[in-house]
Amino acid sequence: MEQIYTIPVHEAFEAGVRGDEGASCPFCRLHNRLENQELDRILGAAMMEPDVRIDTNRYGFCDVHFARLLGHGKRLSLALMLESHMDEVLKRSPDAGLMPGAAGKDAVRKLGEVTETCYLCGRIGTTFRAMVETAALLWEKEEAFRSLCLGQKQYCLPHYVAFLRAAKERLSGRDFAAFYKAISAKENETIETLGDEVSWFCKKFDYRYENEPWNGCKDAPERAILFLTGDLHREEEKA
Repeated sequence: MEQIYTIPVHEAFEAGVRGDEGASCPFCRLHNRLENQELDRILGAAMMEPDVRIDTNRYGFCDVHFARLLGHGKRLSLALMLESHMDEVLKRSPDAGLMPGAAGKDAVRKLGEVTETCYLCGRIGTTFRAMVETAALLWEKEEAFRSLCLGQKQYCLPHYVAFLRAAKERLSGRDFAAFYKAISAKENETIETLGDEVSWFCKKFDYRYENEPWNGCKDAPERAILFLTGDLHREEEKA
């Protein structure tokens, strides 16, 4: 399975070493490319595939992906999906006469499922997890890939944790120990640097520091949030 994702994982990590535009975290870059591919797919020919429409009707989309679909420029395709999805929502909406008792609870449960699921999150999540696992296996197998990992500008915190979990599951105890020692040194440096920059941003609002230079920290809160949450959903040039 990991061989399927070797090329896109390599490309994302190589782009990080080159300093290409886009998300600074290689996994954010992978996620964003994957998401754009899925958006193109779902708003293209796949929209009319019966099994796809059954799933989009059933699961719908989260608020983030509804916004992404709306902004992707294919409003008619989206409207056609919404038309049949709204029919599914109406089918799940309980009649007033069903509200009392177990039947009413079941009807409410089915309606609630529509608001708690997302077709795109499900597809992207499955593939993305496989990509993170592939990166962990490439670390073990390829010395050149280890150099790519250590040459990244940074890993956002959520994807750093996902990388650690995948490596913990896939690598031997000794290999994981070496992996963690190497990768955590850079991550801890990033955390410390961002923390210092946020602290300097705060100090600049103290009159005692008002004449001191900003030292590049005017956007420290924004960069800290990107690190803590991931630089996701950034529009990138289509692969």
